[in-house]
Amino acid sequence: MRYEPRIDAYIAKAQPFARPILEKVRERVHAVVPEVEEAIKWSMPAYLTGGKIVLITSAFKAHAALNFWRGQEIGDGEPKAGAMGQFGRLTSIDDLPRDQELDALIREAATLAKTISASRKTKHAPKPPPELHPDFAAALAKAPRARAALDGFPPSAQRDYFEWISEAKQELTRQKRIATAVEWLTQGKRRHWKYQNC
Repeated sequence: MRYEPRIDAYIAKAQPFARPILEKVRERVHAVVPEVEEAIKWSMPAYLTGGKIVLITSAFKAHAALNFWRGQEIGDGEPKAGAMGQFGRLTSIDDLPRDQELDALIREAATLAKTISASRKTKHAPKPPPELHPDFAAALAKAPRARAALDGFPPSAQRDYFEWISEAKQELTRQKRIATAVEWLTQGKRRHWKYQNC
């Protein structure tokens, strides 16, 4: 069994009421899924099999939570998962199901995690590659530093500039935006740089 030291630290920092809850879930996961992998995901203890999350636990000031990753698909089929997990706000170890029921849920969640394909269907068709307006292309040809910055950005950041310039209704507006874009890009700034640290 491999224990993640960051989970040890997380449990040690948790409120006294939460520690036994987190320890109990951890103990049962290791008992039911011997090959379990421990990790910290979203700053919370997570238990995985084959790199796929089985469940996550968390502790707050006044309650703890237990979230089966695919909770809506395990147990009796009733949708129970909410913001506080399948068992609501846990304030005591007595709020957890009995070992036999908890073990069955862990086993089912682990089996489900192992059988689910890693590839997921996309919800929508990918956006077409963004198009560079000819006037913007001409301006960038005269500003190699700006062009290099733009080329170094991910497609979404490039799209922000392309769409902003292409959506201008008047030629004067487009030219002003191109001048501003070249200035910002020369400084290595993204289109929405003013809001990056908000």
